[in-house]
Amino acid sequence: MKIVIAPDSFKGSLTAIEVSDAVEQGVKIAYPEAIVEKIPMADGGEGTLQCLVNATKGSINEKEVIGPLGEKVIASFGLLGDQATAVIEMASASGLPLVPIDKKNPLITTTYGTGQLIKEALNHGCRKMIIGIGGSATNDGGAGMVQALGVHLWDKKGEEIGFGGAQLIRLDRINVSEIDPRIKKTKIMVASDVQNPLCGPTGASRIYGPQKGATEEMIVTLDHALNHFANIIKRDLKKDIVNVPGAGAAGGLGAGLMAFLNAELKPGIDIVINTVQLEERIKDADLVITGEGEINGSTIYGKTPIGVAKVAKKFQIPVLSISALIDESGFIVKNYGIDYLIKPENPSMDIEFPKSKKVELLKNTISEFLRKTSIIK
Repeated sequence: MKIVIAPDSFKGSLTAIEVSDAVEQGVKIAYPEAIVEKIPMADGGEGTLQCLVNATKGSINEKEVIGPLGEKVIASFGLLGDQATAVIEMASASGLPLVPIDKKNPLITTTYGTGQLIKEALNHGCRKMIIGIGGSATNDGGAGMVQALGVHLWDKKGEEIGFGGAQLIRLDRINVSEIDPRIKKTKIMVASDVQNPLCGPTGASRIYGPQKGATEEMIVTLDHALNHFANIIKRDLKKDIVNVPGAGAAGGLGAGLMAFLNAELKPGIDIVINTVQLEERIKDADLVITGEGEINGSTIYGKTPIGVAKVAKKFQIPVLSISALIDESGFIVKNYGIDYLIKPENPSMDIEFPKSKKVELLKNTISEFLRKTSIIK
């Protein structure tokens, strides 16, 4: 009997590795003789770097970069086991957790540090990159990122514009002649499930600006600035990215990556599934156990449990999902390959609850369910 455990993290509570370990303990109580394979997962957001590094026996490196507010921060990037592929989480260098609540201001936050991480990966010889762009504190269209890579963004006086989304309105001319030449030889895949265009009522500023501290006045300013940026890109680079799905991801970083780095935006879960070789590792399993912190109506849109379930169903393998929370809309996942949906009866899985207790809850919930249910035939 083989059981594959492939969950995402319980965000802010347990990492995917910790969830996998807890579930394994529960499985071993119910089925002591089972062969268990743990494959901690992610979908392009938090934990993607660690997930892919662990799966490929890679390494994590640190680099001092410019943070979202222009200060120095220590950011991380991963080298996969092939030593040729880098994994970057933009949030490590330009993410919202790096900005104190009282200093949130997307008018001034920059992606410069993300560009520095890309440059450092190039210095390590990487010619393939996977970039997760969730959790940004920025709304600068990736302007800071490309400046870090040698692109000149000049105003009417021929001077470099400053950091932040508001500075884009000053942009008069783009010069890419000094962009790092290694970029042209590098394949960049961007892990993002966001389909928003760059501007407008469903664009980066309007939809995601408020969580970054944008007021209504700021949103109008930022949307206007991004639209101006897109117009200059179209004129100088001959690339029309304003309405491309995903251009609005991470405050327009999606647009910047596509326009300047020829990056390809792909669903994060698909990138992870391919990198960890999930299909090959899952095909002979008798049961697959997945999960994430909360199952709700949005889970069907590119989240880990559904991605794992789709792979399992290629081989007619039953799928069990465990989560801390399941709201009423979450049961829709049963139409997308998940056969069993469970959560601990004790609801105390919030951040303040001791980690050891959370592990115990997951372990007991899994073991009790497996012992009472003929899930494996």
